[in-house]
Amino acid sequence: MRVAYLDCFAGISGDMFLGALVDAGVPARVLEEAALALGIGATVRVEMVDRSGVRATKVHVLEDGEVAEEAGAKVHGHDHAHEHSHGHSHAEKHSHAHVHGRSLGKIRELIEAADLPFAVKGNAIRTFELLGATEAKIHNVPVEKIHFHEVGAVDAIVDIVGACAALDYLDQSGPIAWYCSAVNVGSGTVDCAHGTLPVPAPATADLLRGMPTYAAHIQKEMVTPTGAVLLRLLGPRFGEQPTMRVASIGYGAGGRNPKGFANVLRVSLGEAVDAEPEGEVVTVLETALDDLNPQVLAMVSEQVLSRGALDAMLSPVVMKKGRSGTLLTVLCRPQDATALEDYLFRETSTLGVRRREERRTVLDRRHDEVTTPYGVIRVKLGLRNGEPMNIAPEFEDCRSAAEANQVPVKQVIQAATSAWMQENGL
Repeated sequence: MRVAYLDCFAGISGDMFLGALVDAGVPARVLEEAALALGIGATVRVEMVDRSGVRATKVHVLEDGEVAEEAGAKVHGHDHAHEHSHGHSHAEKHSHAHVHGRSLGKIRELIEAADLPFAVKGNAIRTFELLGATEAKIHNVPVEKIHFHEVGAVDAIVDIVGACAALDYLDQSGPIAWYCSAVNVGSGTVDCAHGTLPVPAPATADLLRGMPTYAAHIQKEMVTPTGAVLLRLLGPRFGEQPTMRVASIGYGAGGRNPKGFANVLRVSLGEAVDAEPEGEVVTVLETALDDLNPQVLAMVSEQVLSRGALDAMLSPVVMKKGRSGTLLTVLCRPQDATALEDYLFRETSTLGVRRREERRTVLDRRHDEVTTPYGVIRVKLGLRNGEPMNIAPEFEDCRSAAEANQVPVKQVIQAATSAWMQENGL
């Protein structure tokens, strides 16, 4: 299996991501062709730079022959961390907004009209939709009314479309499983339309929800909205580098060159070596019973949970001689299996318990609270890479609220689900 690992010890931005992929072997022409296909007068220039002694690749987006992000920095007077794409700029009123301000609809039309592979256009549009949803939530306006300024500027559009083109190029040799370290967001403050706010800026912070982050080394903004949304697009597994045979390593340079700190993003591409299957190992204990009091069975299924079992199930089965029976299945951690097995022998009439090891993949769990016309209801979330996969109001909360307000419980469940989705811009 092909794997890629991102080391985000200096954060991540769009140009750093492009530089790392080019340095790792993606031809620069892939980015150049993507920029030309957009028809917005953009080109790409690639150069080798030094970042505190580390040789890295810097990708510049040129607009009418001038470096786009540098031109933007002159106009705004900001110290741009990595690229011309900060979370605050969408709301600012700049003198050149007629050039750089683009709605989500306009950006979507621009990408759809480009002569690019279907997969590239689809991922690029989805990336901007993720950005749009974040901005809409922050400003409490419909997503189609959002106008991107700096993230709608030429350099940011080329960064995102170029990244999608580079990923498509890599996928031509087979799918890649992406992994990522915890992300260094930097520290300090950033000046934005909302005033002075702590790093990360609002849009970046929202896009990084559910991802492991930390602040270290430097008091600067280390992650841009473009970098954060590209991580959201990739949906990597976070943690240590997997066991892999590295074939190529790329370093993508950020705009700054602080003393004693290599402002680079590193990507390692290669093949997995003896990779373990995904998911955690669990033990399954099973026994079929046809001569046990159902009341005892009910007690046992409750007691194993209180003794550390992850789950317990009772299923009707037909046993030998056509006898009706019950299959008791207990799911547990391997270290708890022996104690639970002993309990089953002690409390049931079984003469044997089957034991096997299996793997399971579980969603991350989180509880939110929402306010409904019937009171505050807890909502249980199942998350994968920070994205909600399942949303379920807690039934006991809903039942209590329904009884107190004398309304059907399904009405409370619907109200809680709707409130959570509205609060989260879904």
